Amino acid sequence: MSAPLSGPGSTRTPGREPARPGLPRTSRTARNHAPITATGLVVKVVLLGLVAGIAIWAAFPLIEAGHWIGLGVLVATTAALFYLYLGRRHIPAKYLVPGTLFLIAFQVLPVLFTASTAFTNFGDGHRGSKDDAVVAIQTSSVKQVPGSTEYALTIATKGDPATGELVFLLSDPKTKQVFAGDAGGLRQLDASDVTVSSLSGKITAAEGYTVLNIGQASGRSDAVTALIVPTDDGAIRSNGLTRAYEGKAARTYDAGCDCVKDSETGKTWTADEKVGSFVAADGERLTQGWKVNVGLKNFGAVLTDPNISGPFFGTLAWNFAFAIGSTGFTFLLGMAIALALHSPRMKGTNLYRVLLILPYAMPSFAMLLVWRDMFNTDFGLLNNLFGLDVDWFGGAWSARVAVLLVQLWLGYPYMFLVATGALQAIPRELTEATSVDGATPWQSFKAVTLPLLLVALSPLLIASFAYNFNNVNAILFTTEGGPFAPDNPRNGATDLLITYTYRLAFGAQGAEYGLAATVSIFIFAIVATVSAISFRNTRKQEEVYS
Repeated sequence: MSAPLSGPGSTRTPGREPARPGLPRTSRTARNHAPITATGLVVKVVLLGLVAGIAIWAAFPLIEAGHWIGLGVLVATTAALFYLYLGRRHIPAKYLVPGTLFLIAFQVLPVLFTASTAFTNFGDGHRGSKDDAVVAIQTSSVKQVPGSTEYALTIATKGDPATGELVFLLSDPKTKQVFAGDAGGLRQLDASDVTVSSLSGKITAAEGYTVLNIGQASGRSDAVTALIVPTDDGAIRSNGLTRAYEGKAARTYDAGCDCVKDSETGKTWTADEKVGSFVAADGERLTQGWKVNVGLKNFGAVLTDPNISGPFFGTLAWNFAFAIGSTGFTFLLGMAIALALHSPRMKGTNLYRVLLILPYAMPSFAMLLVWRDMFNTDFGLLNNLFGLDVDWFGGAWSARVAVLLVQLWLGYPYMFLVATGALQAIPRELTEATSVDGATPWQSFKAVTLPLLLVALSPLLIASFAYNFNNVNAILFTTEGGPFAPDNPRNGATDLLITYTYRLAFGAQGAEYGLAATVSIFIFAIVATVSAISFRNTRKQEEVYS
């Protein structure tokens, strides 16, 4: 007879499982964790090896740049990952950490970088440090003077001839010394590492460099002309594709007055740390400046500068109209078609559904290009089919109507699909009950079907609004933001805030990344506020109809 489990005479220790015949006693850790398979062990080793490799690869640039805080964060993060995944504890964290790291890397850090850029003057002419600006100002003013050294020039690259970094391979005909020069400066080469032509004196081959032929060098002539090699006495510039000279800088920096002086004109530009530029007494600024913190200046410019606030608020109003119109019209059309096909008296619904979702199945960017051609004034399908003579993209309102029509065609299949799914989830007994009570179909739809549809589809409508608010493809692939006013080539009638921001950041008139980042923050704040209010109203709606 076996011993009793409890009571007098029991041999069981409270809180402990008795030993069972034929089964070894195992520890609590072994019972709570499944054994690791050979495949799982291999995957873990490979992934941790990959983490270690990435960490080592990232550590060298941090050490070289002296970013010790970043290096400390890298070491701590790597050590924490190894501790987490080499141990058998913290099971939930093993699943949460990868997603969290990707969230930080691809969402949080870009947002923080954008926000920090909004408080600077970062852009063309203000990308580097003050020292970089001084070097650029001095080297760009270099001119050849009598008696300056002339070199036999060979154009080369580090890597691919078409895209690699350009390098000047220079041979001094007097001293027979050979050099390599780029934007970072001039370096003397070992004569044993290069081959020099006895006829032309040019370097024809150099270890570690790809020598360009005349055709390849001509294809990059603009970059060759723009390349300036700084030296102790001035800078070296090219004179064609075969010769180079060392000239003297007409403009030099004087640390005593913290200014740049022009030896030819005698003009002086003094450093202004607030704007990151050298400014003369008459207000003239040198093109090359440096990156500085400007505080709330960009935000003030967006709100108060007439040249920026005018386009901003006008674009904002159209942006709301575009997002609401695109979302609202597609929802109404998609819901109407879904209601029609939901009727039990409708025949051939499967065929109709297949045909109706075709626009949704086609690549949107390709369809946008097709629609752009269909709106062409001279040979477009719409004008020829209906006998019209409308310059769709020539007028502000016609271009806006064209953009909304394109969005309607592209967007209604999605709304049709989600509305069809939501309608099928509504019990027919509810609408039949309203019919028994004497309600008309419109009253039944208004009182029962529409509210239940909105409860189910409101989150999707909010997401669609947020997407359309930043729908850059819809504008760039059709109107490109136009038409543009003659006095404002940076902001068009169909520009959204996102396309206006894109043009500020990458426009032909010069990049203004700081200002573009500021507009991006406004976009984020607007979309976040509208979404938060809409979701709050959605929850109230759910409480009413739940």
